[in-house]
Amino acid sequence: MKVKHVVVALTAFTLSAGASLALAQAKPEVLVKQRQAAMTLQGKYFGPLAAMAQGKAPFNGAVVARNAGFLEALSQMPWDGFDAASKGVKSEALPAVYSDAAKFKLASENLHAAVGKLVAASKGSDEAATKAAIGGVGKTCGGCHDDFREKH
Repeated sequence: MKVKHVVVALTAFTLSAGASLALAQAKPEVLVKQRQAAMTLQGKYFGPLAAMAQGKAPFNGAVVARNAGFLEALSQMPWDGFDAASKGVKSEALPAVYSDAAKFKLASENLHAAVGKLVAASKGSDEAATKAAIGGVGKTCGGCHDDFREKH
């Protein structure tokens, strides 16, 4: 009789765990909103850096280091929001995000690598190297936008 209770308990646990996972999965519209939020924040923290690199704002190493740290985390966030379930949801993502997933994944990895170089440069005192690293991040962002984002 005890074995039967254990089997029933394990079955109930397995079913409840499966239900919990199903409930934890975000709706496609939520995935799009989350990835857009991460991208918006990337823009917020990259914008001042781009201005510094272009000479439109004075260089401030402390701001570069802080924003680079934020970008390091943010550059990892949006990608799981491009789940195939979100394919039909209105957004600026081009179909190539889904049809050329390997190239899109590489683009996300390139961004993370460029941000890593920026983080490393921001810890030094070489303003020119830091500005070059900022430019590298901008180039990587732009390349991804060219291939995978609807043009305005």
